[in-house]
Amino acid sequence: MENNTKIGVIGLGYVGMPLAVAFAEKFDVVGFDIDKEKVEKYNNFIDPTGEVGSEALKQTTMKFTSNEEDLKDVNFYVVTVPTPIKQDNTPNLKPIEGATETVGRYLSKGDVVVYESTVYPGVTEDICLPLLEKESGLKGIEEFKIGYSPERINPGDKKNTVKNIVKIVSGIDEEALEKISNTYGAVIEAGIHKAPSIKVAESAKVVENSQRDINIAFMNELSQVFNRMNINTFDVIDAMNTKWNALGFTPGLVGGHCIGVDPYYFIYQAENVGFHSQIIAAGRKINNFMSTFVGENLIKELVKNKMANDPKVVVFGLTFKEDTPDFRNSKIINMIEELNEYGIEPLVVDPYMDAFRPEYENIKATYTSDINDIDSKIDVLVYSVNHKQFKELDDRKFLDLLNKDHSVIVDLKNRFKNYESNTISYWSL
Repeated sequence: MENNTKIGVIGLGYVGMPLAVAFAEKFDVVGFDIDKEKVEKYNNFIDPTGEVGSEALKQTTMKFTSNEEDLKDVNFYVVTVPTPIKQDNTPNLKPIEGATETVGRYLSKGDVVVYESTVYPGVTEDICLPLLEKESGLKGIEEFKIGYSPERINPGDKKNTVKNIVKIVSGIDEEALEKISNTYGAVIEAGIHKAPSIKVAESAKVVENSQRDINIAFMNELSQVFNRMNINTFDVIDAMNTKWNALGFTPGLVGGHCIGVDPYYFIYQAENVGFHSQIIAAGRKINNFMSTFVGENLIKELVKNKMANDPKVVVFGLTFKEDTPDFRNSKIINMIEELNEYGIEPLVVDPYMDAFRPEYENIKATYTSDINDIDSKIDVLVYSVNHKQFKELDDRKFLDLLNKDHSVIVDLKNRFKNYESNTISYWSL
């Protein structure tokens, strides 16, 4: 498949888009997504993910399409669709099943299908493979190959990009593994790790994200305790980090479509084999509570300072993490819901506001992308996301917005701790 490889990337989001652009430097690539509006933006050199940028879109040779018939000549498929969870925190496999059915309709003998979407161990072989066989009428392993290569994209990170992160690959057999390894190896500069089985590769992904979730949960639990002790958690972390083997985790709101979701996939499959996860489940419970914890403490600060009567609250940052336009599963949205329960409708300032669709979220707030739109003094400053655009501003730009009589800073990033005074009450995680 060396010179005649035609790659089809199914799902052009934060994972699929950078990968497709990278593949297009060495291969003929078709990028497919069912979202026609998104595809139209790509064709007009607009990158809604912010991961590759308009210049890369102008230079790439890949084809963007929402017409599945454009996949008919593809012989190496890469599925990068989301794998969300349902309301009961169990896996929602409909996106990956739908993508699999699409691929199956165009699958030919000798083709290879690789899954990058995060799943629990067994999904690729036990769910996707039978679906491919059903749709294509072909026999897996004998007539086409499958494999799994977990995505490791870190949205907003311009340093650890798809090319310079070690790529885990796996295949249904040795032939599949070699084809997949060679194809990815043509564009991945950091190296290839060949996992001994598909299930090992699937497990590695959910475990690495669950591990991070648990470590943050530990810091969040400490934050709750230290708040009762009136000890600054970040001061403790600074002291602790002087030891050579400190891990450097900090407390915070854990949202997004990876760390806040993937552990549930592992918990689900653990239950299926008769094991009840305690540590992973506890980590999820702690991290999910943190938006309520922040909201409740904001209200306590207002009451303590006799400012509960129609306060003007401004939240700086709404995306699930810094430097990305991704608002999915942002726990700051949950924090605002908590404020709404007390009749508070904040102003939200986020430089990526244009990508947000507030009509899809159950929150009451007003929005702007420009800090200069704030036209009156504010009572509560909530610093929630450390966007580059915010970091470039002098602290005084924020402090000058505060009500001079008395105000509250709720600081999730430990930026303003030195400004507590007789007129500024300060709270942090």
